[in-house]
Amino acid sequence: MLKEAAQAALATAADVLQAGRYMARGVRQQLVGADYGAYLAHMGRTHPDQPPLSYEAFFRERQEARYNSRTGRCC
Repeated sequence: MLKEAAQAALATAADVLQAGRYMARGVRQQLVGADYGAYLAHMGRTHPDQPPLSYEAFFRERQEARYNSRTGRCC
């Protein structure tokens, strides 16, 4: 009984930590902009035939998309 309770507590703690990571990422995206590392991972997974943008080009593109564009994301 105690072992199951400890496992449940660990699973709950892991869920809370994951939720915190998601919240922190969302706050960073709102304050700083999109995450370049996540972009690189996305490009590698979804568009392996296309070279990724440099950080500077990525930043400019995200700023343009956020403030001046009416289009959505690529996927």
